[in-house]
Amino acid sequence: MTRSDGRKPDKPRPLKITRNYLKDAEGSVLIEAGDTKIICSASVDEKVPPFLKDTGKGWITAEYSMLPRSTQTRIPRDRKRMPGRSYEIQRLIGRALRSCIDLKKLGERSIIIDCDVIQADGGTRTTAINGAFIALADALIKLKKDRIINSFPITNFVGAISVGKVKNALLLDLNYSEDSRADVDMNVVMNDEGEFIEVQGTSEGKTFTRDEMDQLMNLAAKGIKEIIKIQKELLGK
Repeated sequence: MTRSDGRKPDKPRPLKITRNYLKDAEGSVLIEAGDTKIICSASVDEKVPPFLKDTGKGWITAEYSMLPRSTQTRIPRDRKRMPGRSYEIQRLIGRALRSCIDLKKLGERSIIIDCDVIQADGGTRTTAINGAFIALADALIKLKKDRIINSFPITNFVGAISVGKVKNALLLDLNYSEDSRADVDMNVVMNDEGEFIEVQGTSEGKTFTRDEMDQLMNLAAKGIKEIIKIQKELLGK
């Protein structure tokens, strides 16, 4: 099938990452994957949740939200209760980031990652993970430079991307027009050793075969490898 932006089925969207996007955050980026744009910031807090007090371990957590005009129609602000989708996504971001951190090396402090979608065109949760990793790394670089931590806690690079089946075509990095028509939609998180951190997948009224699933996983691995290459070029090894 012909994709709306002319990409080949196995081609991810152009990725642009602007570091130090916010003046005061310990780490921050503007990440752009095609027309999806997200501001990710990392804030250091010198305390941990009660369940980690006196354990010597730190904590990484995340918050995620979509601004009212990040989509074609305005999303109302929910000031009373967080929408279930946002809650699920921010937990995914937190799990993904904690998988690549030695929490003991962080010490008893927390890093809170804020991911604010300013423009959505599909793949917001995976793009948020990719930007959040850079923001987190920059915050940790600052802590190490300021001698607040003794050794660098990151153990692996982490990347994420979406894959799906649209009109019998298997596609990498779906934009909104593709995602909204997908018969199969998956979000995949992996590290730089090729290990899976999380796979979220579902069919939308149609089934898919084991062979198609394997092909989708291979597509995701290819795309994540490219993302992690960009991360390593930005941060160094």
